[in-house]
Amino acid sequence: MSVQDDLAAVRRRLQDLERTVEELEHRVDKERGTPTARSGGRTENMVTIPDTPYDSQKWTDSDDEGLGARDRHAP
Repeated sequence: MSVQDDLAAVRRRLQDLERTVEELEHRVDKERGTPTARSGGRTENMVTIPDTPYDSQKWTDSDDEGLGARDRHAP
């Protein structure tokens, strides 16, 4: 067998493995009663981020991203 034949065989086996894992995930989801995953094989969990500003009292000891610390000068 040439290297190309070996690579093609590995790709086929990897695709078979991916298909088998997806089928197994679907079976487990059905048994658990959870919705099946969308394309890509993963479920998406959306997190809503509020538009209101954060409480500035929580960030008194933090640095401003990209600006450095409040009490120090840039180099």
